[in-house]
Amino acid sequence: MRKPFLVAVALAAAVTACSSSSGSTPAQGGGKKHYTIGVSNLGLSFPFPAAISKGIKEEAATLGVKLVELDAQGKADKQSNDVQDLIAQQPDGVLLLPVDSGVAQGLADRLSAAKIPTVAVASQVGDPKQRKLKDVYPSLVALATQDEYAAGAQAGQLAAKIVPGGGKMAVVEGQAGFAEVTNRWQDFPQAAASKGGTFTVVARQPGDWVQDKAQSACQNMLASHGDIGLFYAESDDMSVGCAKAVAAAGSKAKVIGIGGSKLGIDAIKSGQVAGTVCFKPEDLGKLALNTLYQDLTGQKKQKAAFVTYDTPVITKDNINDCTPQW
Repeated sequence: MRKPFLVAVALAAAVTACSSSSGSTPAQGGGKKHYTIGVSNLGLSFPFPAAISKGIKEEAATLGVKLVELDAQGKADKQSNDVQDLIAQQPDGVLLLPVDSGVAQGLADRLSAAKIPTVAVASQVGDPKQRKLKDVYPSLVALATQDEYAAGAQAGQLAAKIVPGGGKMAVVEGQAGFAEVTNRWQDFPQAAASKGGTFTVVARQPGDWVQDKAQSACQNMLASHGDIGLFYAESDDMSVGCAKAVAAAGSKAKVIGIGGSKLGIDAIKSGQVAGTVCFKPEDLGKLALNTLYQDLTGQKKQKAAFVTYDTPVITKDNINDCTPQW
């Protein structure tokens, strides 16, 4: 499964290296190890993983950890080569932001075989249709990510609040094959129904995680189903694009998203988008590095752990509860 996150139209060609040293070394005069951590980032030109990278770097500075960060540029084959490069450098551990959740299984196995502790970040390792999110792939120390099931459920409850009783809805999905496409929908219908919202999905189209494609998708769906009452966009940037299509068509449909991006929060403030679920990528980066550091220093005993953080529902009424980190 390819991994999103999320929202740049073009991919950067640069590889960012925060440090070229590898392996742990004794600290001068103290005997404490200096750890070197490899980071295989899915794409530093995407705002979400770039924000995760920022959090990782801030936590590394706090902990005195050196980083070697490689940019897969959204390409699974490049990430495979990047992981092989990291294995050759023998860092003390690796943070893996998967481009492709299925391919990432093999990468996690290779890192495990090289005895390099690995934490997956922001997306699960393994086919989401075969492996539950919290059933963390056994080659990993941990999976640090949003609880995507819970986020989808929160979006469903929000939908029932925004459109009481339910009605016809359309889903703007991410790019086909991404784990989040499955995970962010899984608990949405039941959660909406639990709050009295019974929705009938009349259309689904991919927006590929970006604003312009989502706008086109929503235009197409409105042309076929002019009575859609709700659009559920599986990312904030797609919700903004969809809101433009709704406005252009003179539709009264409501739009909700997921992510807590600056674009999304600004759209909620202006009334274009009804609400979202707030993700915090910088906090996630710090959490992921700290989880790996605890494993390296013997503070963490549980392997293959699921590690997450709170993701509040945001509307205009509590907009200050989500400070965008991407």
